[in-house]
Amino acid sequence: MTRRLCEIFKSPRRDEMYLYVDRARGLADVPEALLERFGKPVPVTVLMLSEDKPLARAKASDVLAAIEAQGFYLQMPPARESYLLDLYRAPTEGRY
Repeated sequence: MTRRLCEIFKSPRRDEMYLYVDRARGLADVPEALLERFGKPVPVTVLMLSEDKPLARAKASDVLAAIEAQGFYLQMPPARESYLLDLYRAPTEGRY
């Protein structure tokens, strides 16, 4: 079973965008262009990641494979449903 000590950073520019990296390598393998768009990484946590560890929005095996192949895993924010945004913007007066 593959295990890796990972550090997770959040983006100060986009809610719910995270970078997973190998703790020993840090951000060394993350392309500069990605870091410019991501913003100054804010440390969130360090965890021992294994293939069977449950994660909220990604498969641990996918995260580990990406870190092995490219040195990082970028977790994008979930897609926002356009109809939810429309409901939020719509006036609610008289709608009961």
